[in-house]
Amino acid sequence: MKDFIISQAEVETTVLVALITQTQDERKTLEYLDELEFLAETAGAEVVKKFTQRLDSAHPVTYVGKGKLQEIKEYVEEHEIGMVIFDDELSAKQLRNIEGELKIKILDRTSLILDIFAMRAQTAHAKTQVELAQYQYMLPRLKRLWTHLERQGGGSGSARGGSVGLRGPGETQLEMDRRIILGRMALLKEQLKDIDRQKSTQRKNRGKMIRVALVGYTNVGKSTLMNLLSKSEVFAENKLFATLDTTVRKVIIENLPFLLSDTVGFIRKLPTDLVESFKSTLDEVREADLLLHIVDISHPGFEEQIEVVNKTLADIEGAGKPTMIIFNKIDAYTYIEKASDDLTPRTKENLTLDELMKTWMAKMEDNCLFISAREKINIEELKRVVYDKVRELHVQRFPYNDFLYQTYEEEEE
Repeated sequence: MKDFIISQAEVETTVLVALITQTQDERKTLEYLDELEFLAETAGAEVVKKFTQRLDSAHPVTYVGKGKLQEIKEYVEEHEIGMVIFDDELSAKQLRNIEGELKIKILDRTSLILDIFAMRAQTAHAKTQVELAQYQYMLPRLKRLWTHLERQGGGSGSARGGSVGLRGPGETQLEMDRRIILGRMALLKEQLKDIDRQKSTQRKNRGKMIRVALVGYTNVGKSTLMNLLSKSEVFAENKLFATLDTTVRKVIIENLPFLLSDTVGFIRKLPTDLVESFKSTLDEVREADLLLHIVDISHPGFEEQIEVVNKTLADIEGAGKPTMIIFNKIDAYTYIEKASDDLTPRTKENLTLDELMKTWMAKMEDNCLFISAREKINIEELKRVVYDKVRELHVQRFPYNDFLYQTYEEEEE
């Protein structure tokens, strides 16, 4: 497992590699590389160069073409780079061949995200989920860990190779490791079931309050908004996956209490194993009565981020709930000013914020709001809208309680 974990004590230099393909144009690839750089920095690495190559699809053996791999190798050796990170998940075969050629540490997007999750995990629940996801990632790549045995023998392990005396023990050890990992995974799954049962009991004991969950892409400001609404101090910083464990707080707006939860942020190309492992963490989303989908409107790819979140919600069976989109960071929104003779069509990149707010987003009426959690812009309006929606859900579920609530209000007047 430590095979792909970046030491927090050292800042490693790294280069990034991504492909421009038929399904991923240059603009999108460069945007993904910017995100990969943010991931690398979050893990403690320093990015010094980015490589891209146009291919119809990833090379099955080396991900990039052999010429590009040679170019990367020369750069790595000349600048004494310690690590290369690829933007897509690499197969065991690709990892083995790339490592054999470059002879330095190789990570892919999946292992990098797993590393960050391992750094961020604080509770037993989160640590168990991350460890399970790491083992699921490692299992099909175990053979790669034993290539040093083949190199010691001077052959490839074939019948004609020079690894006599190493081939059998190597295979035995490989199978032994596989059994150990499978046994550990089974134990972790049982531990997660026990934790899930405890958390399910906790949720049932919270009474009949309406549940509201903050969801969104990573680093869009969910924790900052959580602190504003709940008047608490949930950890928040400008790094990816600052929050792993779901935090639940009781919030009261105008004497109406409800439960507000802050959940782990989603991201593009999120490893399937990680989604599976963290499904229990996202139970708060599945059981919520109202979702507040937080969007970073200052990000150039916010529309795609919305799609990623919606897809992930569908994957965890959390779609179809009453949802309100909160466009955050309006204080950081910028646009490209058009020249007077520019005849190119208006796009979201060259609209002012006022113009942007009059687009399809504004047609969502009360299901859409523009705020700045950092500058506390429009927060009172957000509280009013959330209050109205929670009150409406409360009335639908507990009409008798609402009758008593109205009577209480009339008496107060």
